[in-house]
Amino acid sequence: MDLFEVIKARKSVRAYQAKDVALDQLNTILSTLLQAPSAGNLQALKVYIVRDAKRKLALAGAALNQEFLAQAPLVLVFCADRERSANRYHKRGEQLYSLQDATIAATYAQLAATALGLATCWVGAFNEDEVGKIMEVPPGQHPIAMLPIGHAAEVPAPTPRRSRGELVVE
Repeated sequence: MDLFEVIKARKSVRAYQAKDVALDQLNTILSTLLQAPSAGNLQALKVYIVRDAKRKLALAGAALNQEFLAQAPLVLVFCADRERSANRYHKRGEQLYSLQDATIAATYAQLAATALGLATCWVGAFNEDEVGKIMEVPPGQHPIAMLPIGHAAEVPAPTPRRSRGELVVE
């Protein structure tokens, strides 16, 4: 698929088959997210790979009981490394640039997974402190997004999009 086909193909999938993501697919996703732009090229983020069923279940609970997180064969947890960015960019790095670094990397991972024929769903609704404890993230890192990845067990209907006129100001 070319980039524009990938963007159109991406859907939020909340049901996954009991089939593992191949190691070469995961490696391609990880290699792709490493190419994401970042403020000052600091790459102020950490990505945690979760395959353990018990931990995925705990993440689902921390995410307002979004049980599909536990169903996916793997979940990537994206954390902003606020301290790394703050060292160079101070408050703006801590509060904004590290967040942007993590979300851009998550977007690259989501599009890479889609290009590989895999399904994802961006999860941003969760208790940050609880996810941090589950993932044992060190101080200075903060969970920003979770991305379950797997083979779709559903085909969601297209969702409506706002018009360009509503979103774009010239």
